Amino acid sequence: MKKLLCALLASALLCGCAAGPAETTGPATTTQPPEIASTVITLSDEGIEFPADSGIHVANDIVYYEEGRDETYGEGEAHESHSAAEAAKHTVVHITKPGTYTLRGKLSAGQIAVDLGEEAKTDPNAVVTLILDGADITCTVAPAVIFYNVYECGNPEDPRANVDTAAAGANVVLHHGSVNNITGSHVAKIYKPGTDKKLHKYDAAFYSKMSMNIGGSGELNITADNEGLDSELHLTINGGTIRIASGNDGINTNADGVSVTTINGGLLDIHVTGETGEGDGIDSNGWLVINGGWVFASACGISGDAGIDSDMGIQINGGTVCAGGNMLDRIEDGGQTHTVFTFTERQEPGVYALKNAKGETVAEYTAGNAFQYLILSAPELTEGTYTLWSGKQQYQGMAGGMMSGFMEGAEIQRPDWPEDGADVEIPPQPTQPIVTQGTVQPPAGEQPENMPVPPMPEGGTDMPTPPMPEGSENMPMPQPPAGMEPPPGGRQPGQFVTGTLSTEFPVKNGANYFMSVRPVE
Repeated sequence: MKKLLCALLASALLCGCAAGPAETTGPATTTQPPEIASTVITLSDEGIEFPADSGIHVANDIVYYEEGRDETYGEGEAHESHSAAEAAKHTVVHITKPGTYTLRGKLSAGQIAVDLGEEAKTDPNAVVTLILDGADITCTVAPAVIFYNVYECGNPEDPRANVDTAAAGANVVLHHGSVNNITGSHVAKIYKPGTDKKLHKYDAAFYSKMSMNIGGSGELNITADNEGLDSELHLTINGGTIRIASGNDGINTNADGVSVTTINGGLLDIHVTGETGEGDGIDSNGWLVINGGWVFASACGISGDAGIDSDMGIQINGGTVCAGGNMLDRIEDGGQTHTVFTFTERQEPGVYALKNAKGETVAEYTAGNAFQYLILSAPELTEGTYTLWSGKQQYQGMAGGMMSGFMEGAEIQRPDWPEDGADVEIPPQPTQPIVTQGTVQPPAGEQPENMPVPPMPEGGTDMPTPPMPEGSENMPMPQPPAGMEPPPGGRQPGQFVTGTLSTEFPVKNGANYFMSVRPVE
C-alpha cells in the first residue's frame, strides 16, 4: 500500500497523490455529528434483518446480463455475461419507500436496490438516504448499490456548470468513523424486447440513475471491474474519504453536455487499474467543478485518458488537486492557481516532487501508473519559482501556454432533448459521388453509358507544388468571425507559446503550462 501524505509544512502544502487505495486522511473532524433517525438494515449471509412494514423486502431477482444470449438481447461481451446459478446466489435488498436507512454488516453476494417507482422521478418527496455504517457488500454480476427511481432534481433542458443537488432523491452518508467496502460489477446494455433501445445498462459498482449526493465523515472503499462510482445525471461529493480502484473510469457522470460532477469537500483517492484497457480518473460528460477537498486521481497508464476529464470544461475553484494521465482536458481560466506539466515522454511510476525556491517540497505525486500530463493545484501554490524532481533526478521544461479547441465567445449548440424513450428521426443524407483512384463514380443506377474517364495528367501524383505568391510570408493570420474573440493574450486555439528550456518553473496566479518537460541529462 502506498501512503498518501497531505499536511501543511511551514505554510506550504505537502501533498502526496497516491495512484491506488492508500492510507489517507481527510480533514480532521473534532466533533461527532449527531445520530440521524433511521431504519436499520443488518446485512448477513445468514439473513437480512429489518423492521416489518418498513418498505423493505428481500428477493433473489437481481438484474444481470444473461449468458448464452445472441445479438438481439444486448451488447454485452462474453466476459460480461453470467450464469443463472451465479445470479441466484445474490440476495437483493429492495428499498421501496422514502426514508433514511442505515446499512450495517456484511453481504458477500448481494445488492442494495432503491426503487420508489417510475412516478418518483417528479415527486420531491421521493427521497432516500442510505447511511453506510460498517457496510461490506460484494456483487459479482451487477452494481453492489444502485438507485433506480427516486426524485430527480436536475433539469437536462437547462445545462450549466453550477447546479444545486441539495434536493436530490439519492443520498449517501458515510457515518462518522465507519469503514465501508463496496465491491461491484456492472450490467452491459440490454435491449427492450424486440427493439434495440436500452432497457438496462449500469456501468459502475456504485450506481445511480438519478442525481446523487455523497457526504459524511466516514470512509468508502469501492472496487470495480469496470467503472467505480457513476450517476446518470449529476453527482455532488460533500465529504468523506472515498477510495476507488476501478477497471475503467473511477467516477463517471454520463449525460452528454449536461452532467456535472461537483466536489465540495472530502478526500478522493482514485486509481484506474486498467483492466478494461482504458479509463479516466474522473470523467464528466458535462462539467467537472472542484470547489474544495482533496482530489488525487490516476488515469489508466496504457491509454490516452486523463486524470481529470470533462467534455464541457473543468473548473478548479479550490481544494487540492493532483492528477496524472496521458491526455489533457480543458481547464477553465479564472479559478484557483494550477500548473500543468507536459512531458516529452510517458513517465514511469514513482514519486514526483515540486519544490519551491527554498528547496521545500510543495507538492508530491506518487504515481502508480505511467503518465504524460501532471496537474497540480492547491490554495498554498503561490507565485514563485519551482523545481521538479523524481528522487535525485531533476527536470527541465519550457514555460508557455496552451488552449484547447474551444474559442472564447463561441456558443455551443445542442439539439433539443427528446422525450424519454422517444424515437429520434434522422433526416436522409444527400447522395454523394464515390471517388475511387482519380475517377468520379455517380451513385448506383445513375451510370450513363460509355462515360469517358479523364486521363491523369502527365507525371501523375509527382506534379510539382505551385510556388507561393510573392509576399505571402507577410500575409496576416486569419481572424475569427465577429463576436468570437481570441483567447486572452491573443493565443489562438491549439497554439503553444513556448519559452526557454530551464530547470526553473515560474508560477504566476492562474493557469501555468509547462511544455517539453524532460529529465536533465
